[in-house]
Amino acid sequence: MRPYYEGWYMKQQQGGDILAVIPGRAQDEAFIQVVTADGAHYLPFPLEDFRQTGTRSMRVGRSLFSPIGMMLDVQAPGLELVGRLRYRELTPLRSDIMGPFAYLPMETKHTVFSMRHRVDGEVELNGRTLRFENAKGYMEGDRGHSFPRGYTWIQSTDFGCAASVMLALAEIPLAGLRFTGCIGVVWIAGVEHRFATYRGVRIREASDTAVEVRQGDMTLRVELPEAGGHRLQAPAQGSMARPIRESPAVPARFRFVKGGRTLLDSPDACTSFELVAP
Repeated sequence: MRPYYEGWYMKQQQGGDILAVIPGRAQDEAFIQVVTADGAHYLPFPLEDFRQTGTRSMRVGRSLFSPIGMMLDVQAPGLELVGRLRYRELTPLRSDIMGPFAYLPMETKHTVFSMRHRVDGEVELNGRTLRFENAKGYMEGDRGHSFPRGYTWIQSTDFGCAASVMLALAEIPLAGLRFTGCIGVVWIAGVEHRFATYRGVRIREASDTAVEVRQGDMTLRVELPEAGGHRLQAPAQGSMARPIRESPAVPARFRFVKGGRTLLDSPDACTSFELVAP
C-alpha cells in the first residue's frame, strides 16, 4: 500500500480565543490534533476508528467532522474535548487552489473548503468552556504522503472587515527539480484575489519575520514576530512522525495593495503561522 495521509484543519476564532481541530488519518493510525493559544495535543486512534464519506464527513472515534461543523467527544488521558460547533455561510474558492498542479504527482495537495464562515456553539476543553457566537471560521485540508521539506504557512480572519487571508510558500520536488511554490488567497467581502505560481507570482521576500509576494498589480506583505509555537505532528511518508511547530495566535501586519489601492491594511491581526526550515 502506498504511503498516504489526509487531514482537515478546522479553525474557529472569537476575539483572542482560537481553537483549531485537525482530524485525519495516516498510514497506520487515525488522529485528532487540538491547538489553542495555550498549547497543543495529539491523540492517536486505531485506523479502524476512522471513517470517511467523500469530502462530506470524517469520523474519528466518537467525533464527527464535516464542512457544516463538528460534534466532539474525546475523552483520553490529558485531553477531554466535548461539544458541538455549527458552521454557516461557507465561502469556498471558485476553483481548486492547486490549479494545474492538482493533476500532477505531488508530495501533498491542498484544498480550501472555506475562506471564512460563521461559527456558533460551545466546547469544553480540559475543564475550560469555549463559547463561539457569530465567530469566524476557516477550513482547509491536505492529502498525500508528506509535508514539504520546508514551508511557510500563514492564515488569518482577524480583520476589521469581512476578510480572510491564506498564504503558503513551499519547497516543491517535481520531475527531479526543486522550486519554491506559492499559493495564496486574499478574500475580501466575497471577492477572491488569488496568488499562485501557476499565475506568475513572484516571491519578493521570505524570511522568519516577513513574506511579500507580487503578481501583476497585486502585492501582499505580511510582517510577523519571531515565534516558537506549539509542537504538532506532520506526515512523512504517510506516518505522523515529523514534529513541526505552529503559532496559532500571533500578532501580524497584513497589507494588500491592488492597482495602486490599499484594500487591506491591518497592523495587529491575530494570525496562525507555521514556519518549517528545510
